[in-house]
Amino acid sequence: MGVEDISFRKRIGLELFRQHKKNAATLHKLNYLFWECTLRCNLACKHCGSDCHKDMRQNDMPLEDFLNVIDSITPHVNPHETMIVITGGEPLMRDDLEICGQELYKREYPWGMVSNGLFLSEKRLNSLLNTGLRSVTVSLDGLEEAHNLMRGNKNSFRQAYNAISLLSKADDIVYDVVTCVTANTFPQLNDLKKLLIDTGVKEWRIFTVFPIGRATQHRSLQLSPPEFKLLFDFIKTTRKEGLIKIDYGCEGFLGDYEGEVRDNFFFCRAGVQIGSVLVDGSVSACPNLRSNFIQGNIYQDNFWDIWTNRYQQFRDRSWMRKDECKDCKYFRYCEGNGMHLRDENGKLLFCHLKRIKEGEIQ
Repeated sequence: MGVEDISFRKRIGLELFRQHKKNAATLHKLNYLFWECTLRCNLACKHCGSDCHKDMRQNDMPLEDFLNVIDSITPHVNPHETMIVITGGEPLMRDDLEICGQELYKREYPWGMVSNGLFLSEKRLNSLLNTGLRSVTVSLDGLEEAHNLMRGNKNSFRQAYNAISLLSKADDIVYDVVTCVTANTFPQLNDLKKLLIDTGVKEWRIFTVFPIGRATQHRSLQLSPPEFKLLFDFIKTTRKEGLIKIDYGCEGFLGDYEGEVRDNFFFCRAGVQIGSVLVDGSVSACPNLRSNFIQGNIYQDNFWDIWTNRYQQFRDRSWMRKDECKDCKYFRYCEGNGMHLRDENGKLLFCHLKRIKEGEIQ
């Protein structure tokens, strides 16, 4: 059985899910709003997907400006059903997250953050929990030497691991560990899995390094085709073991691995259920999309008007059916892959299914 040998039962599921995606695009309910609160970071990771054209001297967005966005959407959404996710850069570089949390809590929005863990002390975590912090994602990309090499900081692993240990003991918090698997860390997956299980981690999310942002300068980090295929075998096996909940990231159609390595079939929700406000006020979907996917700016436009009336290229992806996607029989399910894997001209940078097929051959 190859990756393209999709069972009849799974094809039925894919067809039903395809209709679900169409309905979601029509409704475009805002379930997640990301705030890129800063471009400052305490690390310079080799695999970072941040847009390298961004000026790292860009000032942080004033909290008041983001709260104005929150107030503008509140009449149109159920705050209990719209998750606010604070990202960066590194959010913990800001000293007003607690104030932000209090304001979001008063408005009844759940909120969380994505962090490298370097500055997440017990004192800071308790302070954030007291202001309504509901979820945290911490990055851990390998065992100590490999993680530190990737992150460029000799204390990075220890601090990230300490942050994960603190979260595992905290009450009323949802957290997960996210791992970017590279050629260097792929051989460590089983040892890393054991470490996370022994630490009490319940949820583990895997993604792979792709040629965007700073990662374009370190192409040797990318998995070979055989490793890429074996990664999905590892995830599939780990899910069957049931000792830790593991999912592959929401990027890329995976053929027969669909339904086996994550809870849902592939669905890029960028611009469909996910919006973002970037540090300079730009309105996009996922924060690491390129500038050509920006839909407006909060300093000139009303966010809700943008969300309601724009984002057409996200919600109707028929324009992606070109180049190598033009004659692909799985385009109806994939719709051209994740938006973050399209370059400035809309050209696809990476096809998951193609890479897995190459791994089968080799």
